[in-house]
Amino acid sequence: MSKILLLEDDLSLINGLSFALQKAGYELDIAHTLDEADSFWQEGEGKYDLLILDVSLPDGSGFSFCKKVRQTSRVPIIFLTVSNAEIDIIMGLDMGGDDYIAKPFKLAVLMSRINALLRRSQNFQQSQSLGELRSNGITLQLLEGRAYKDNAPIELTAGEYRLLRLFMENPNIILSAEQIMGKLWDFDGNYVNGNTLAVYIRRLRAKIEDDPASPVRIVTVRRMGYKWNTEGAAE
Repeated sequence: MSKILLLEDDLSLINGLSFALQKAGYELDIAHTLDEADSFWQEGEGKYDLLILDVSLPDGSGFSFCKKVRQTSRVPIIFLTVSNAEIDIIMGLDMGGDDYIAKPFKLAVLMSRINALLRRSQNFQQSQSLGELRSNGITLQLLEGRAYKDNAPIELTAGEYRLLRLFMENPNIILSAEQIMGKLWDFDGNYVNGNTLAVYIRRLRAKIEDDPASPVRIVTVRRMGYKWNTEGAAE
């Protein structure tokens, strides 16, 4: 049985979410403030399989709690917020959020996202046994979540790291924008769109390409998508 920590201060929303989550068989702890969430987390971070965080709270932001969690844990995180502005979405994903749902939302949509995210998390944990990915002079140490270019560390946001890993796990395969967004964030394009993805691609190229203006690792395939190009490259 999966256990969820819900950080939310809206009592009416808490009641609805509690009923739906418990009916679906999830165990649930509820925090109304950042202080309460900190207390739950300090009592045993390893017991949670998923966090659902409201962004706007009486004593701060769910973004700050996410940032703290990501210092020690890769537990899946869903943000709940009244804003669907692209800059807020990118900020949340960069801090390590895995999904983003704007209020108001349908409970069925949230439950679908939760189920998909938990499945993806289980698959991710199973794949950690690979230990390391290497190609094109780039190395990903999967257990540590670190990236290197020619043995020099690369500073990546959580979103950039996931995108790079997806490319490296699918060498020379053309991935459409829709496939990438679906695999990374389980989104249908309502919140993360082609423009958001283009921002990630541009920033990732700036960190891993020798000449970002003429990329050779992450290449664009016109009208089709992107691919991790290893043809002719040293492993």
